[in-house]
Amino acid sequence: MSLDNRPHYSGGCQCGAVRFRVEGTLGDASVCHCRMCQKASGNFYLPLVSVREAKLTWTRGERRRFHSSSAAWRGFCGECGTPLTYEAPDGIALAIAAFDEPEGIAPTIQWGTEAKLPYVDAVPDLPGEHTMADIVGAPFLADLVSYQHPDHDTEEWPPADRKTGSDT
Repeated sequence: MSLDNRPHYSGGCQCGAVRFRVEGTLGDASVCHCRMCQKASGNFYLPLVSVREAKLTWTRGERRRFHSSSAAWRGFCGECGTPLTYEAPDGIALAIAAFDEPEGIAPTIQWGTEAKLPYVDAVPDLPGEHTMADIVGAPFLADLVSYQHPDHDTEEWPPADRKTGSDT
């Protein structure tokens, strides 16, 4: 909470080129299984939360947008490709995983279930391991250095003394 007791949230893309801040109460949170959301996120489904009446401010950089249908735009980082928004005539929604603290934004409904992939419901039943559990099969993990933006706002990114992780 902020000093005026209004909720606020921050987030952004993986590389840190685009950051946002939301002040006020978020709207409905959902996951969408439609084929457009699958392709836009490169994933089984896309978790989104509506901004509704809250104030959305882009605090670093600008999102790029793709006109994905006659009614919608998809916002993303032009540097790293992180999906950021779904924008339609009824408002804007942000990708839940793009928030710095996504664990507090729980979806309450599923949309686009006609395109739900047949194995999605079985994913929670798969065996689970921590990332570092495969250090024998993937020894590069022992020396892994993340270039991902941290889950909090920074004055400057990337730090002047650090590689960016870019391939260009």
